[in-house]
Amino acid sequence: MSKRPFWETLTLDEMSDEQWESLCDGCGRCCAVKLQDPASKKIHYTRAACRLLDTEACRCTDYANRARRVPDCAVLDPRTVREFDWLPQSCAYRRLAQGKKLSWWHPLISGSTDSVHEAGISVRGQLISEDHIHESEIPALLVDLQRNFNHD
Repeated sequence: MSKRPFWETLTLDEMSDEQWESLCDGCGRCCAVKLQDPASKKIHYTRAACRLLDTEACRCTDYANRARRVPDCAVLDPRTVREFDWLPQSCAYRRLAQGKKLSWWHPLISGSTDSVHEAGISVRGQLISEDHIHESEIPALLVDLQRNFNHD
């Protein structure tokens, strides 16, 4: 009988830091700059990326210091993952918080960090670093997450 993986036996709160971090699939979607409509409170994704995101690798270039360097960085933990309703349906943290299983392309399932890109889930090559655009241009970069960032 095979042992069940940690993400099927532990709650998000029970996971070690290493286990928690391994849940990130490397899609990069959480690093897309988001704008909130003041009237409806709806969150809109843009094609702008946090200046710390490596847009090809879909990983933060200064993960350890991200919250200090980017004050509005959305740092995920078991509490905030339940509050951040803007997380895509494909997000492993969101899926596990909702009692769902990891998707077949998740690196912990597939064994490959490239599977998230191969499955078309990541934003690889689809975002422009905010370092390369003026803040006033960001509203023109709105994007439909499900239609334009592939699928969930």
